[in-house]
Amino acid sequence: MTLLTWTRRGLFAAAASAALATGMGLAPAPLAAQTPPGVLIVGQIAEPKALDPAAVTAQNDFRIVVNIYEGLVQYKSGTLEVEPSLAESWEVSEDGTEYTFMLREGVSFHDGTPFNAEAVKFNFDRMLDEEHPYHDTGPFPLAFFFSAVENVEVVDDLTVKFTLNEPYAPFLSNLAYPTGLLVSPTAVAESGADYGRNPVGTGPFQFVEWKSNERVVVEKYPDYWGEAAGTDAVVFRPITDANTRVAEMLSGGIDVMVEVPPTALSEFQNDDYNIVEQAGPHVWFLILNAKEGPFATKEVRQAANYAINKEALVNDVLEGTADVAAGPTPPAFAWAYNDELDPYPYDPEKAKALLEESGVEDLSLTFYVTEGGSGMLDPIPMGTAIQADLNAVGFDVKIETYEWNTFLGEVNPGLEGKADMAEMAWMTNDPDTLPFLALRTEAFPDQGGFNSGYYSNPEVDDLLAQARVATDQEERAALYKEMQAIVQDDAPWVFVANWKQNAVTSNRVENLILEPSFLLQLEDVVKN
Repeated sequence: MTLLTWTRRGLFAAAASAALATGMGLAPAPLAAQTPPGVLIVGQIAEPKALDPAAVTAQNDFRIVVNIYEGLVQYKSGTLEVEPSLAESWEVSEDGTEYTFMLREGVSFHDGTPFNAEAVKFNFDRMLDEEHPYHDTGPFPLAFFFSAVENVEVVDDLTVKFTLNEPYAPFLSNLAYPTGLLVSPTAVAESGADYGRNPVGTGPFQFVEWKSNERVVVEKYPDYWGEAAGTDAVVFRPITDANTRVAEMLSGGIDVMVEVPPTALSEFQNDDYNIVEQAGPHVWFLILNAKEGPFATKEVRQAANYAINKEALVNDVLEGTADVAAGPTPPAFAWAYNDELDPYPYDPEKAKALLEESGVEDLSLTFYVTEGGSGMLDPIPMGTAIQADLNAVGFDVKIETYEWNTFLGEVNPGLEGKADMAEMAWMTNDPDTLPFLALRTEAFPDQGGFNSGYYSNPEVDDLLAQARVATDQEERAALYKEMQAIVQDDAPWVFVANWKQNAVTSNRVENLILEPSFLLQLEDVVKN
């Protein structure tokens, strides 16, 4: 029996048994005998959108692609520091505008295509050059991670040089992010616009199958240049409903569950399971539509921040698995975090006073809530509690709930004409990333960014522009801290929570580590 045949049969048996146990109201019994050693089954929060690293933005998709692909550099385990990967070393010019990478020799993509400087140039030209013959295999929503790249030059087969139009402090960090992962030029040419369903990288696992709404299967790549993966295969199963994920974990239908609901953690505090936690740069917030409707007025946005009892959300809904957020920058970026800012306190009387001061009479709101998604922290209970708090001070909130990918399709193009606020969560790699993508004037959705609430402040724009080109970290930190103070006062978002990520594994799984980057690296994981 082939590995893929077993995987299909085993998944069906495990799912059927979990459904039976749940339907009978029983605590599901472990099904260890039904899942063999060497096949790791991961319960994901949603169906991936694509498996082209240049074309996706969600952490849910990143958890898969980082096991298929590699970049020039990577994050050192346990940190957000950059270390070599497909590039063995690099040099940076004195003015910070030229990066020359010396590439690893003898590496091939899974389809046999050689990894070399031409392949690197192909990847970045495909993203950045609209005239490139395969630019239409996009879209590339995070291509502006590399917008400072003016030219990519093949120096020789194993040397590639990037020339930037100005110094760009986050460049190496962005290369380590999934957007910087490298795809096979041959596979892109063969699959064209369908490449996102036919991924080919250089990583420890190679793609086998994507069955929509059922599974993505990858298997150990036998000719991997580095240490061989610890499992024969990994199956990523999309299980959108959190309660169903918990039932599958308890029944043995999955071996790893990411983003465990806070209310379910106690069920895994025994010898049959391992709970893994790791802090990282995460912000859970509400995007407010600053362009039209009630939230076009600053006092109304501030009122929403005072009206919501964030301590209760963190302690009661999230059961202490997060801290109240004070602004747009996560405290995990300790060097750039403004620790002089206190979170908006829960003060419903202050909220009512601000609403009266604003003069805004129509306080009816449409609130977009998702069923679940990357880092979304029990979004339906959170949304319901937020609705009650806002209604208590005079708002009239109507919730509209969407599946994760549908939700992104509604929110990312902008809230204008559709909604007044929406839940959102970001896990980021650099203090530049979130504000640059979601708070600048030039990041409005029609300009390719994620500023879905249309917040605009020229002072913030200027501070972010300065911070990007500053090569001294202390100077960057001062600029980011000043930006945070302005944004907190302008209140384009309701700043809710900073989360500590978690996962649970069966006791048959060893070596699972959660990274501060929120990427799920599985090459060292072993399943007995």
